[in-house]
Amino acid sequence: MKYRKLGASDLSVSEISLGTWLTFGVGVAHENALACVNRAFELGINFIDTANTYGKGAAESLLGEALAGRPRDSYVLATKVFSPMSEHDRGLSRKQILKQIDASLARLKTDHVDLYQCHRYDENTPLEETMGALSEVVRAGKARYIGFSEWSPDHIEEAFAIPGMVHFVSSQPQYSLLFRRSQENVFPLCRKLEVSQIVWSPLAQGVLTGKYKPGAQPLADSRATSARMGGPISSWLQPAILEAVEKLKPLAKEAGTTLAQFSLAWVLREPNVASAIVGASRPEQLDENAAASGLVIDTALFAKAEAIVAGVKRRRQRASAGVR
Repeated sequence: MKYRKLGASDLSVSEISLGTWLTFGVGVAHENALACVNRAFELGINFIDTANTYGKGAAESLLGEALAGRPRDSYVLATKVFSPMSEHDRGLSRKQILKQIDASLARLKTDHVDLYQCHRYDENTPLEETMGALSEVVRAGKARYIGFSEWSPDHIEEAFAIPGMVHFVSSQPQYSLLFRRSQENVFPLCRKLEVSQIVWSPLAQGVLTGKYKPGAQPLADSRATSARMGGPISSWLQPAILEAVEKLKPLAKEAGTTLAQFSLAWVLREPNVASAIVGASRPEQLDENAAASGLVIDTALFAKAEAIVAGVKRRRQRASAGVR
């Protein structure tokens, strides 16, 4: 496993990280989730990403159990705040941030997280209030660093312009061969500000593993057929997308990798990406994904892959599982 520095922090994170959206405490059996955490450590994965809203606290609680007894400096732990936790608890107000960090720490059974992230931008709270509260959290020792997910370039710049505040070190956008929206505007700005990318859905909900075939029913044990995990993947299971993914397989074979490894290596070719977050329902899935770290692949193959998927558009559907 290779490691990269996270923005302007002193954190070193594994190129492949373990995510918990839709899986831990929700769609994956308890014992499988614990086994996935254990296997992640065996593979050198030291970065674990979660959020208070995943399973309404269930993912954090499971991690609290899974990480108990491990040296606190042996892993980098990230969680998030913004999404609804109850009818009245949501957003990035000072009250909510201070309330939710304490609740997250209690579930995670730790006195601090390494990275506390704004799950989205809060249009209903003044940015100065949000940044002030996040700075309080850091200065109180409850989080070492802060980050954001899916913020616009304007909001990022505005946050950095507020004097006397703790600065962000990470950005968490959706990014994959099939989804490159942040690459044009967010990445260049973040490079200038010393903010690294921690990308989510680098395998497009598993579509870039190549296991979903055009015109075929998904396998019975796949995410697509799961009542709890299948909602967000539906917008990827479109004929044009699956046909394009089939055309990527020969490129991965030429590179001597699986399609999943090829797709993760494509994400990690970008120096501003510190880590690619992968989910897992079985430990063996992590074995394949972790092997993408450090892969050196001919850039000409990546260029061919980009050309294959260039014209493919996803028909967006509202995800049933809430904010990722």
